[in-house]
Amino acid sequence: MAEYSSGPHDATPAPTEKKLDQLFGLIDGISVAMFTTRRPDGNLVSRPMQVQGRQEGADLWFVTDGETHKMDELEADPHVNLSFYRDRTREWVSVSGRARVVTDRAKIHDLYKPDWKAWFPDDGPGRDGGPDDPRLALIAVDADTVVYMVSNTPRPVVLFEVVKGILTGQQPNVGETHVVSGHEMHGGSGS
Repeated sequence: MAEYSSGPHDATPAPTEKKLDQLFGLIDGISVAMFTTRRPDGNLVSRPMQVQGRQEGADLWFVTDGETHKMDELEADPHVNLSFYRDRTREWVSVSGRARVVTDRAKIHDLYKPDWKAWFPDDGPGRDGGPDDPRLALIAVDADTVVYMVSNTPRPVVLFEVVKGILTGQQPNVGETHVVSGHEMHGGSGS
């Protein structure tokens, strides 16, 4: 894989398995992403969406209302970006990939959680927020590239690094930045 500079720190080499474990650990611990799509007029729009666990068929799954503008946006341009951020540790994840809408009832039943009803209030017969509600759709995201920063540094040390950076004008070292290619995400090997 080619070297990738993600800003202040160059990507740190690591085995693919370690990177994937770190990546999904971060995503599981943050769980809500800012999900960015492109509107048909070309402008970008983001909204918070919660990851719905890992299952076969996609790298990340989200539930949505199939009757919203997101569907038009994804039809016009399936490229998306998902950004996750944990303020306490300053860790972050950026996923660039392609999204597709999935309306398969079996997959919806597999991923269904009762708390979805909060977002799909009772709207008459058959539209009760349950797994057979026709409004429910899934968005499957397949990653092309993932860049993330993980910190194994205690919070006081992170805060010290930030203050030191302010005082010295040098970039604080608060964690390691890693890049995961789509090839690595989907079972290819990497270093």
